[in-house]
Amino acid sequence: MTRTLLLTALLTLAPVSELRGGLPFALAQGLHPVFAYLYCVTLNSLVAPLLYLFLNTIHRALLGIPVYHRIAERLLERARRKVHDQVERYGMWGLMVFVAVPLPVTGAYTGTLGAWILGLPLRKTAPAVTLGVVIAGIIVLLVTLTGIETLKFIVK
Repeated sequence: MTRTLLLTALLTLAPVSELRGGLPFALAQGLHPVFAYLYCVTLNSLVAPLLYLFLNTIHRALLGIPVYHRIAERLLERARRKVHDQVERYGMWGLMVFVAVPLPVTGAYTGTLGAWILGLPLRKTAPAVTLGVVIAGIIVLLVTLTGIETLKFIVK
């Protein structure tokens, strides 16, 4: 059981698999669906505040390097200018929907990184990403359970 929880946590916290890998793994290992859902959603929700704070800390530390300062500020300003209208239009709802779609490169890591690049505040980013993770978790749970039941039916 401890090994299953540890592997589930590692999969859920990994940038590539996130919830989309951790939750099906937990269910395949026999964890109760409600527990697996709550465990994976809780872990994946931690990504937003931790990654945001990490990015802020690293960015501030590197700003003292003139080359980094010039390049980073130019790239960040360009990115913010390019998508300013979409951010104004969709705001946190757009971020939530982006994170909620359980496809590759649409999870909590990418959503948080995008929000940080665009200069969205953590106090708005974290709830939007968390709500997106909750919705993605429901989708992944339903798809996984449906798939497991279908497999059981086919194997019989």
